[in-house]
Amino acid sequence: MAEARRVWAAELFEQGRSGAEIARMLGVSRESVRRWRRVWEEGGVGGLRRRPATGRPPKLDDTQAERVRTALEQGAQAHGFEADPWTLERVGLVVERVTGVALSRASVWRLLTGRLGWGLQRPERRAVERDELEIACWIAHEWPRIKRGR
Repeated sequence: MAEARRVWAAELFEQGRSGAEIARMLGVSRESVRRWRRVWEEGGVGGLRRRPATGRPPKLDDTQAERVRTALEQGAQAHGFEADPWTLERVGLVVERVTGVALSRASVWRLLTGRLGWGLQRPERRAVERDELEIACWIAHEWPRIKRGR
């Protein structure tokens, strides 16, 4: 969307339109139009096109990330852990087993939340002795009585 707006601005520059007119037409600030014009004058339309992201490439490529997703969907017990909840340490071990790449806890978190779309989930803690039927009866009978006493 942003690239299309900048390319459209380049077409309007070629038509000789004013910066204020272009800003109004595109719904952007005049400063943005001035900046785009400078870039356009130096590098043409190519300068206004989107550039690939810079920085260090991810340690896992897309194929490896999907292999990790498949492994994690099998559950923690399928990978030899006693209980089923995933922890960052467990996921890190599975990533290393599946791909051969060791990741820090922070990188495991970014992999889970950013690339795989997983989120933080904590198991709900409930007492083993909890009796749902007894609780429902208490809410139905005792709670109204207590509330009326106010």
